[in-house]
Amino acid sequence: MTTIITPPAARRATDIAAAPPIAIRYVLRLYVTGSTPRSTRAITNIRKICEQHLEGRYDLEIVDICEHPTLAEGEQIIAAPTLIKKLPLPLRRFIGDMSQTDRILLGLDLREAAAAPPALVPF
Repeated sequence: MTTIITPPAARRATDIAAAPPIAIRYVLRLYVTGSTPRSTRAITNIRKICEQHLEGRYDLEIVDICEHPTLAEGEQIIAAPTLIKKLPLPLRRFIGDMSQTDRILLGLDLREAAAAPPALVPF
């Protein structure tokens, strides 16, 4: 019978490696203009993205520019809908109806950029 004894320092490293990763909290703010079809689509799309990819790890604030113009002015919003990722840094902005899921996920650092095509090797 073989007994393996793990030193305390290694055990701690193993415990840390086995621990679940720390959940990063996302703070998002979506600026819309009233209940236009484009604003409604943006709200629906970003909620779907958050529920599928950030479940339980996000705060989403929806700001109607018509009701709160000073908030939009303070953030220098020039087009709507605009999504601002406040946290985690870096701050990022997305403009449109949030229908380009892959681009949003990439911008939120939730998906790796497509790998570059393999280089051609001469014979």
